[in-house]
This record gives sequence, C-alpha cells and structure tokens, in this order.
Amino acid sequence: MDRRIFLGAGIAGATTLTFTSVFSQNSPDLGAPTLPSPGFRKTMVGDIEVIAINDGALRRPLGDEFVRNAPLEQVKALLASQSLPTTHVDIPFTPYLIVAGGQRFLIDTGFADNGPPTTGRLRANMAAAGHKPEDIDHVILSHFHGDHINGLFAKDGSAVYPKAKVHVPAPELAYWMDDAKMNAAPPAVKGAFENARRVMGKISADKLVKFEPGAELAPGIRSLAAFGHTPGMSVFSVNSKGQSFMYVADVTNVPSLFARSPDWAVTFDMDADMARATRRRLFDQLVKDKTLMGGFHFPFPALGTLDLSGNGYQFKPLA
Repeated sequence: MDRRIFLGAGIAGATTLTFTSVFSQNSPDLGAPTLPSPGFRKTMVGDIEVIAINDGALRRPLGDEFVRNAPLEQVKALLASQSLPTTHVDIPFTPYLIVAGGQRFLIDTGFADNGPPTTGRLRANMAAAGHKPEDIDHVILSHFHGDHINGLFAKDGSAVYPKAKVHVPAPELAYWMDDAKMNAAPPAVKGAFENARRVMGKISADKLVKFEPGAELAPGIRSLAAFGHTPGMSVFSVNSKGQSFMYVADVTNVPSLFARSPDWAVTFDMDADMARATRRRLFDQLVKDKTLMGGFHFPFPALGTLDLSGNGYQFKPLA
C-alpha cells in the first residue's frame, strides 16, 4: 500500500497541496475557465436541502502525466468524442452545503484566499445562496488534499468557519499525522504531510471530531469508506423520506475522463488500484439505485445521476 501511495503522491503532494509544478501552470494561450453564474445549485432530498457551491476552477494543460496509465492520444480522443477541448482540462472545485435539522454541514472547503486566482469563490457563492460562513455549524472533510482542507483558514490565519466543529475520517488523520510515514516519504510527498499538519494543527481540540467510516454523523448523514484516492478518504450519503444523495468527493476526478474510463488513474490517486476498485463499487451502486450524486470535481451544477456507458459511466447533470 505505502509503495503505491508514494508512487501516486509525488505529483499530488507537489501540486494539489502546494500549487506548484504543472498543476498551477496555466499557459496564457489557454485562457481561463468559465465559472458558473450563479455559482450555486439547490435541491431537496426529502426534508434535507443540498446545495452545491462552486469555489472556482483551474485550467490545466493536458499532458502525459495527468492520466497515468493511458496514452495521451487516447485521452485526447475520449475528450474529442465528447466535443471537449484536447489541449487542456478544466478542474472545478465544488463543496456541498447540507441543511438538515436546523444545522448547516459544509462538506469540504475549497481554498478560501489561499489558492490560484480562479478559485476562492465559495464565500461569495455561499452568500448568494443565503448562507454565511459564520452560520456553518459543522465542516466535514472527505480527505486531506489541499483543495479540500485549505479553505478552513484564511491566509491571515483566521478561521473561516469560526463556530464549526470539524469532522475528519480517523484513518485519514492517522495517516497524515504518522511520523514514520512522513519520514519515509520521498521529498515530493513531504509537502503533502506538511500541509495537512499545518491545517490540522490550527484546529482546537474542542472543535476536532474524529469519525470512523461508516459512522452516522448526524440524522440522515452517514459516512462511507472510499479508500484509494487517499488512505482514509470517506464519502457521504444523505437520506430523508426515502430519497438519497451521495457526495463522492474525489472517487473520480473530472468525469468526462475518469467516469467514462473508470480504470484510468488520475495523477492524484495515491493508490490507483484501490481507487479503481472503489470507483467501480460505488458507481455500480449509484447506477443500480439511480441515486442523485455529486462530486468535488464534477461540472456544474455538480448534481446529477450516473448511467452506464460502454465500459464506464456517463454523468448526467440536473437540468
């Protein structure tokens, strides 16, 4: 497991978490991603409100490294078959706000003011949806990559969600806080550990809540193990009055590639084999149950359903 993690985390650690290297190199001739307006989408799941809130997007030049186990020409061909650009990919970032039982649960955080220029839109889009960061009661983290946790604190060190308890998967916390694993990691991966420890270290003990995958976090909100992308990643199901929604976090990166070809490995998957098995398991269940779903890197409105398509899956966004 550790060897596969290190193979996959070299680029993930140096890019997703510190925003250096190829991830943040936006070639001028590629332009900038178009951000949604409005930057939120609401839907009801029984009595529970689910709001997808866009934090922005990054335009990334498409190179050989993005899909680790497929030739670049094959990747471009799949994009072209969907009438998508083949010179770059746009990677959106979409946390989800769950309003249930008079409480507000934010799942993942985006960047706040710590990221590239085309990110950091969560606060404004949340306000447009009728909510303020000061009103958030709970923040739930799926895993510890920087685009999911760096939005907990602003650049000046202040807490973006001052009254919120922060719920974290216990296996994820244990991995990134393990000194032996950090000391054994290649240099490129150490940035991932340092970033996770920097952010987690700012959370006061009375605000940090650990949960085991499978635990119910609140009435109608349950966690599920989804290991592979990171060692302890969890996804979350919302259930009310016979209706369901599942937030799949980074079980797949952009679905035009990694849902359509679920056996491909994005450069950020830390254990590609386990991530692939998790993707198949969860997506097969979502198709079977026709469950409403959303993912952190899904195209806006980032809410929709999955259908089978060839050897993979097709994401169908809500109209």
